[in-house]
Amino acid sequence: MSTYDLYYAAVRRVPRGRVATYGAIAREAGLPGRARQVGYALAALPDGHEVPWHRVVNARGEVSRRSAAIGYERLQQSLLEAEGVRFSEAGRINLDDFGWPLNHA
Repeated sequence: MSTYDLYYAAVRRVPRGRVATYGAIAREAGLPGRARQVGYALAALPDGHEVPWHRVVNARGEVSRRSAAIGYERLQQSLLEAEGVRFSEAGRINLDDFGWPLNHA
């Protein structure tokens, strides 16, 4: 199993209506300290995949900006809101309420 496959497996474990940070996904995959690599893995997902990429946010509880995809952040926010995840006026998700795993420190 490749490193990316480990990240994808961890993302698949994030329940509907919850979010995980890039760092939490790295830890879940057994590769702590590789949050940035999680981002690369998600950016490399092929069309037609079944990985719920939209459930991964940055450590501030925000949707991360992507330089190549216009409207990508709005899509991610819409998908999360459809699952019941709420955003503050500042565009942040309260990780105490919606973070996964629950001990997301």
